[in-house]
Amino acid sequence: MKIVIPGGTGQVGTVLRRALTAAGHEVVVLSRRPSGPGERAWDGRTPGAWTQEVDGSDVVVNLAGRSVSCRYTPANLKAMMDSRVESARVVGEAIAAAARPPALWLQMSTATIYTHRFDAPNDEATGEIGGSEPGVPGYWSYSVDIATAWEREVEKADTPRTRTVALRSAMVMSPDRGGVFDVLSRLARLGLGGPVAGGAQYVSWIHDHDFVRAVEFLIAREDLTGPVNLAAPAPLPQRGFMRALRSAWGVPVGLPATRWMAEAGAFALRSDTELLLKSRRVVPGRLLAEGFSFEHPDWPEAAGDLVDRARRERRS
Repeated sequence: MKIVIPGGTGQVGTVLRRALTAAGHEVVVLSRRPSGPGERAWDGRTPGAWTQEVDGSDVVVNLAGRSVSCRYTPANLKAMMDSRVESARVVGEAIAAAARPPALWLQMSTATIYTHRFDAPNDEATGEIGGSEPGVPGYWSYSVDIATAWEREVEKADTPRTRTVALRSAMVMSPDRGGVFDVLSRLARLGLGGPVAGGAQYVSWIHDHDFVRAVEFLIAREDLTGPVNLAAPAPLPQRGFMRALRSAWGVPVGLPATRWMAEAGAFALRSDTELLLKSRRVVPGRLLAEGFSFEHPDWPEAAGDLVDRARRERRS
C-alpha cells in the first residue's frame, strides 16, 4: 500500500512512518524541509509537485500543523490555526483533483475539541464540544475553534470517492526523545511529577503501538467515516497518571505544584498551562463498539512498557 503522510516528520509522524514502513508499506512524507529518502517538499498551503504523490496513493494521513507545545500567544495561536486549516484545505484540493484519488483520508484532529469536564467521559456520540465552559481562561476556546475549523475543512472538501475520518487523538505516548512522554518522564525523574493544581483534571492518552494499530484498523474498515477518538479507554486524573509514571521510573516522591507554579514551569518549558490543566476525559466509544481491542488499555501497565523501552533505547 502507498501511504502519504503530510507533516510526517514530528513525533506522531515518526511513530507512524516507522511502523508502516516496517509493515512493508511504501510511505511518502511531505515536509517543508525534506531531508532524506521518502520525503518530498511541500509548503502546506499550495499545490505543487507533491500532489503527484497523492494521485494514485491508497491512503493519506494528514498530520500537518504547528506544534501545540508552545506559549499560546496570539501569534502562535494564529500559526496553529493557519497551519492546520491551510494544510487540510490543500490536501483536500489535491485529493479532489487526483485522477486516482486515495481510498481513505485520515485527518489528524485532537481530543482537545471536547469540553473541560470532570463529571463524565466524552465519546463521539455523547461528548460535548468545548469552548463555552465557565471558569476557564478565555483563550482555551481558541483551541476548540482550531479543532473544529480543522475538521470543517475535511467536511467541505469535494472528495466523494475518498472515505474521510477525523482522528480525535489524545496524547500519543512513545519513548522517542522530545515527545510528551519524554518530557513528563524527565519531570518525574527529577521528583517534580506530583499533582498540578490538585491533580483532579483528567489525562487522556494512547500508547504509540495502539495508535498505530488503530490507524491500521481504520484503514482496513472500509465502512467507518467521521470523527473517531484515538484514546485509551481508561483516562485518569493527573495525580494518578503521574503517580503511575513515577512508579514505573522508581521515583517515590513527586512534588506538587500550584497553578502559579505550573504557569512558571510552562513558561520555562515554552509551553502552556492548558496542556497541564484542561481536563481531557475522552474515551474511544466508536473503536470499542466496532471491536477494536487495546493492547495497552491501562496507564500503569502502559507506563511500565514505555519506561522499559526508553531504558533499552538509552542503553543502545
